[in-house]
Amino acid sequence: MAPRTLQQKLAILSDAAKYDASCASSGTTRRDSRNGGLGSAGGSGICHAYTPDGRCISLLKILMTNFCIYDCAYCVNRVSSGVERARFSPEEVVILTLEFYRRNMIEGLFLSSGIIRSPDQTMTDIVRIARMLRVDHGFKGYIHLKTIPDAAPELLAEAGLYADRLSVNVELPQDASLRRLAPEKRPETIRATMADLRLSREAARERSHTGKRAPRFAPAGQSTQMIVGADAATDRDILRSASGLYAGYDLKRVYYSAFSPIPESSAVLPLVKPPLMREHRLYQADWLMRFYGFDADEIGAAHPSGNLDLAIDPKLAWALANRAQFPVDVARAPRELLLRVPGFGTKSVSRILAARRNGAVRYADLLRMGAIMSKARAFVTLPDWRPGGLTDSADLRARFAPPPEQLQLL
Repeated sequence: MAPRTLQQKLAILSDAAKYDASCASSGTTRRDSRNGGLGSAGGSGICHAYTPDGRCISLLKILMTNFCIYDCAYCVNRVSSGVERARFSPEEVVILTLEFYRRNMIEGLFLSSGIIRSPDQTMTDIVRIARMLRVDHGFKGYIHLKTIPDAAPELLAEAGLYADRLSVNVELPQDASLRRLAPEKRPETIRATMADLRLSREAARERSHTGKRAPRFAPAGQSTQMIVGADAATDRDILRSASGLYAGYDLKRVYYSAFSPIPESSAVLPLVKPPLMREHRLYQADWLMRFYGFDADEIGAAHPSGNLDLAIDPKLAWALANRAQFPVDVARAPRELLLRVPGFGTKSVSRILAARRNGAVRYADLLRMGAIMSKARAFVTLPDWRPGGLTDSADLRARFAPPPEQLQLL
């Protein structure tokens, strides 16, 4: 069989990387090459991400290889899978990154990999790629590295010196599921690695007794990925796990990835693919936990099953399940309660609080502030608006749910 070309490898390994969802560049330091070097971590720009000031950039998103010695039942690249395999050398990854950058197609690299021979060898090659880009070629674009939890601590420590963001995948929301479906992986090792990265970041922010700062370490922080639908965990279980990860490891993001069943794994995994809408609802719920003051249990309690309502967003579902707390008087309610009104975002709530200092806030004012009154009107009172019996009406949910669709028979 003839050796694969670089283009053929790229086609295989960029497609294989689509299962890695942790691809965002918010939170890194601003670096650019105006004073020397190559690339930048900002600017405007195949994977889209965002800079600290909100601009969209593109990252080259690839696996170093989709060969893997592990046999995780949920992974398409596991050792027993029959997928087409390919492998980049570290030099090839560097060449691809630089050439894509020079053609103005990317501004950074997102790199993950299957496990080749051993975790240490794989992590050594990943670190070598980052080192060559930063040191040998002066690359100052964004670099996100997926780390190998079982690799030596000194390799992970070096990775943080070159990468903007590091991520360690917890894989599944429940430890028992990980032990059953990925017997080579240990949840204790994964969490210990995440704790080490957190401590390294904290140490990098401190000054020595001489006032000198330690070398920067993964300035955009760490993230993780959780597979949704490969086990029987409810959405409440998933959100509880995510909440604990945010609190315990100072994570920037938890990414949720809808599981795609693999035919060869049908004996141990579900055959029905969970809808992508479930993944979308989990991201919305995650946002409520991070910015709106909700906790996992109250979001999950909106439905007896512990799963999110796929037809309406989690904030609206919570409000419908807790109608006794509504309607809210916009003129007097504190920020914490205003944030729980469907249709009110963090920006519109800030505008409401500022406007209240200057006089009464009316219905038209809320529209100008960006509030979605088609959702909020049933849950608020204003000088010129009262919902009356709308808040407690039996058909309120039906007003928000999408209309039924005719299923296709063929």
